[in-house]
Amino acid sequence: MSDLFWLTDEQMERLRPFFPKSHGKPRVDDRRVLSGIIFVNRNGLRWRDAPAPREYGPYKTLYNRWKRWGDMGIFMRMLDGLSVGKAEPQTIMIDATYLKAHRTASSLRPKKGDPGRLIGRTKGGMNTKLHAVTDQNGRPLSFFMTAGQISDYTGAAALLDSLPAAQWMLGDRGYDADWFRDALEEKGIKPCIPGRKSRGKPVKYDKRKYKRRNRIEMMFGSLKDWRRIATRYDRCPTVFFSAICLAATVIFWL
Repeated sequence: MSDLFWLTDEQMERLRPFFPKSHGKPRVDDRRVLSGIIFVNRNGLRWRDAPAPREYGPYKTLYNRWKRWGDMGIFMRMLDGLSVGKAEPQTIMIDATYLKAHRTASSLRPKKGDPGRLIGRTKGGMNTKLHAVTDQNGRPLSFFMTAGQISDYTGAAALLDSLPAAQWMLGDRGYDADWFRDALEEKGIKPCIPGRKSRGKPVKYDKRKYKRRNRIEMMFGSLKDWRRIATRYDRCPTVFFSAICLAATVIFWL
């Protein structure tokens, strides 16, 4: 067995229920191909630079499986399915981070009818912004992706409906808005969010509990250890989002 294989037999059994059914000709070994997909995304390689075919098979097989399963939403379903039942959502956290867009992702204008690549210009250059909600241990529960210049409020509003039943929500000052606090309280969630300095009346919050918020920042750091996430090379936002979901699944839920 190759040392380059990433997934154990036990991990493959957890993932297998999310695989699409094979019709007609049997698929090439799932473990070998998935390991190759992980290797390419983890190390920031071009698909043609994957190790020799004797390790993972032809690079075209890796890419075709990656693209086809990404379009089907398989990697998103893996993340959603494995996090259900294992999460500890008594306290949840929300935050966002910038992901640098390489020139190969941001070059060329979108085609007519294309909703956009979710890349925008910020002070740090061309970026994509990843919004996330995690459980109390910093394990991701849901993601939302926008262009880099989009406000944190937009991500917060998009993630509201997917929030699990929780007692507390930890967030930084970027989420200090009356509408967001009210929306959380309507769901029975107590906000632990410091007030903006521009507020006339200081906001009380549990400073001891707030210190746990560093776990979501550590989660973003772990995701960025995968080089094709820290730097976005993919023009297609669906392909890039699939890489994020795959990394989150492998790092936190397998």
